[in-house]
Amino acid sequence: MTHGTPPGAEPSRCGFVALIGAPNAGKSTLVNALVGAKVAIVTHKVQTTRALVRGIALEGAAQIVLIDTPGIFAPRRRLDRAMVTTAWSGAADADLVCLLIDARRGIDPEIEAIFDKLAGARQPRVLVLTKVDVVAEKPKLLELAAQINQRMAFEATFMVSGATGSGIDEMRSWLAGRVPEGPWHYPEDQVSDAPLRSLAAEITREKLTLRLHEELPYQSTVETTSWQTRPDGSARIEQTIFVERESQRKIVLGKGGETIKAISMAARKEIEEAVEAKVHLFLFVKVRGNWSDDPERYREMGLDFPRE
Repeated sequence: MTHGTPPGAEPSRCGFVALIGAPNAGKSTLVNALVGAKVAIVTHKVQTTRALVRGIALEGAAQIVLIDTPGIFAPRRRLDRAMVTTAWSGAADADLVCLLIDARRGIDPEIEAIFDKLAGARQPRVLVLTKVDVVAEKPKLLELAAQINQRMAFEATFMVSGATGSGIDEMRSWLAGRVPEGPWHYPEDQVSDAPLRSLAAEITREKLTLRLHEELPYQSTVETTSWQTRPDGSARIEQTIFVERESQRKIVLGKGGETIKAISMAARKEIEEAVEAKVHLFLFVKVRGNWSDDPERYREMGLDFPRE
């Protein structure tokens, strides 16, 4: 199904732009900034994004479908492999590929590994240096950009900050002129293709990740198990947080249920903003020791289950 653009002399454009990079390169923050709305969860922890998230940005007669991909790293677990495979599949299906590199980090072995695989990509490549607002010495940014462009050819280079908005408008405008001519894929007022059930689960997972520490967020997942619209227009939502051990369940619950209550309150508020309706959110915590080896959990997360 396609959707036309608002009337005008300018031909409509629509294309897919994949954002790839190492974990915590700022991909989700950049997607949100380009779209102008929160469509991807963001935390300070690496590997927050697990599946492809598509945000939809508009610029003139162009609709830019931004594919936020999981961070690319050397996988150790089955879930890691699924995430990295998903990232590269998102890049393979795009019209343009943007490589995001944290300006503070520069080139390291993890980035070199991405260079090696990206060299075989058929799509035009764009270099995006992120978090430039925290780099005090601007000549270092120019030096890093030149160094990377010598390592690999890019059609354009942008220096952006999702936090301050620096460089965002310029990047959006450039992308709008580079996506192919064609009808829009989504309605004008749509900012993401994520189902509300998935978006709600991701919001709760974000609050869980921000609240908890160490490895627990990586050993848990959230699923929306029930969504009922009530006669007054409000939504009754039930979600299950799966963890691997009983000790983790106790941590998520917290003393007297304080932790789960705080997570629920923060998630409910943001879900209400997303669905524009009052929400009654009920969270349950269950132990499922093998959830990260369960194909059904991968399906719920939007990932392909990798076989051993």
